[in-house]
Amino acid sequence: MRYCAILPPSYDTAEAKTRTYPALYFLHGLGDNEQGLVNFGGWNLLEDLQRKGRVGEYIVVTPDGGRGFYVNSKDGRNRYEDFFIREFLPAIEKRYRIRASRAARGIGGFSMGGYGALRLAFKYPEMFGSVSAHSAALMESLPQVAPNSPRMQSRLAMLTGVFGSPLDPEFFEQQSPFTLARGRTAALRRLRIYFDCGREDDYGFDAGAKALHDQLTAQKIEHEYHLYPGGHTPFYFLEHLPATFEFHAVAFGLSQKPK
Repeated sequence: MRYCAILPPSYDTAEAKTRTYPALYFLHGLGDNEQGLVNFGGWNLLEDLQRKGRVGEYIVVTPDGGRGFYVNSKDGRNRYEDFFIREFLPAIEKRYRIRASRAARGIGGFSMGGYGALRLAFKYPEMFGSVSAHSAALMESLPQVAPNSPRMQSRLAMLTGVFGSPLDPEFFEQQSPFTLARGRTAALRRLRIYFDCGREDDYGFDAGAKALHDQLTAQKIEHEYHLYPGGHTPFYFLEHLPATFEFHAVAFGLSQKPK
């Protein structure tokens, strides 16, 4: 499994040789890979925030998630969730000086990765203390698609092979962050949650973000939610990526909440 680990400036210094760090696991979007965050300029952005004192030091790990939405696929061929939870996290936290505790472990992502981050955090709230998502691929249910709707056809095409072929609505719902949140109200009240989306999202994921906001509000689960101008683009992602770095720094106790 390919991955990148962005280490904080002090990691290799003599003064910090026994220091342990919190870790943010950041999941990429569909069609990208483990280098996406670096290629988008995320590394430079994080270093700039650290230099300005807006973000404390922690490790960022970006695994390759392929195209599988970070779930165990319906056909059983890709058990990414099992791999990530049972093998990848323990291996990374053994290899690097990571503070392996819930409070020091965050997860975030963009698009498909935002879906994966919310889903994994909602399913394993005992493992993650914070979760963030930008333009998460959120749909309350599989929509009915008219033959003359290319936009909706493209939304469903990216799910084929993960959630069944043909798509299995029941399996899709079982994996959904919406479903997982409904069954874990008490546990999710201990989880720090942030998500945003563009009002002109190309895939209509702004509707899913609003629906999740409404559901969490109804369940009295505290969270931070924003709809901003913009579409489902790298420009939108990079513009709002600082919110993820700052949000998790606050959750880790390394920074104060930005005013």
